[in-house]
Amino acid sequence: MSAPHPPRVLVVEDEPRMQRLLETLCDANGYAVVTAADGASGVARAADHQPDLVLLDLGLPDLDGLEVTRRLRSWSAVPIIVLSARGREHDKVEALDAGADDYLTKPFGAQELLARMRAALRRHDRGADAAPVVAVGALEIDLSARRVRLRGEEVHLTPLEYRLLTTLARHAGRVLTHRQILADVWGPGAVEQTHYVRIYASQVRRKIEDDPARPRYLLTESGVGYRFAAE
Repeated sequence: MSAPHPPRVLVVEDEPRMQRLLETLCDANGYAVVTAADGASGVARAADHQPDLVLLDLGLPDLDGLEVTRRLRSWSAVPIIVLSARGREHDKVEALDAGADDYLTKPFGAQELLARMRAALRRHDRGADAAPVVAVGALEIDLSARRVRLRGEEVHLTPLEYRLLTTLARHAGRVLTHRQILADVWGPGAVEQTHYVRIYASQVRRKIEDDPARPRYLLTESGVGYRFAAE
């Protein structure tokens, strides 16, 4: 039986030194790499090579990375991790709302990037709704039975608390913006009510975290949204 092919990563980056660094890092960790130096080439190579993951710079010489994300999302669910020197919260929110799965600000650590890549690939492999149970650490969320357990003991959540937790858990490891969470949990009419998320996230943390001030499971992405821990 032949061995499975290594995950294919498309690197869309116009700065030669950064492109080489990413290519070397991916190659050393068992990924097959395809590169593109501008947005139009990135979209074309995504269609030609069908990558398992895209690492995408925002500041490209032709198409902005946001436009590349939108074009990819019009026909593909491939995980997209944005790597950008733009560190403003507004830029992160725009990229995530456009369809990116994650966002790292340059400079970043190689091990953090590799961990984000592994998490994105795991999510994509299993599909958003495929796993009936999400288990991280001592926390277990049974999506089919609608039960949450911490160290085997049932955690009692209100319906809105449960919807918030499971919305994040279904996308474990991915940053969801306030708008995305509000639309999924409260509906499109509530997308400006960001205080809803803060209030309910605090309530959920009091029930599932050993130390709500230093959460293990429900993580804050400051000014952007929340992430449920992937491992």
